[in-house]
Amino acid sequence: MNRKKKVVSTLKKKAKKANAKLAPSSNKPRYISKAEREKIALEAELILQENVLQEPVLQESVQQESVQEEPSVEKDQATAK
Repeated sequence: MNRKKKVVSTLKKKAKKANAKLAPSSNKPRYISKAEREKIALEAELILQENVLQEPVLQESVQQESVQEEPSVEKDQATAK
């Protein structure tokens, strides 16, 4: 009797695990520890600072490109006349 009970219980455990895998997972978001949240916040801050530092450089390069494009437009107009 004891052997039969053991076999039945192991089969029930396997069936329970299989059903648990098929069941939909909860919509609860994954837990993020306080240290991880701080690390993510610091990374976000660094990215924002890099973007702020790069914006003036980008604006200067755009202004330089527009200055370089203007003379070529004047040359095209001069050749058209």
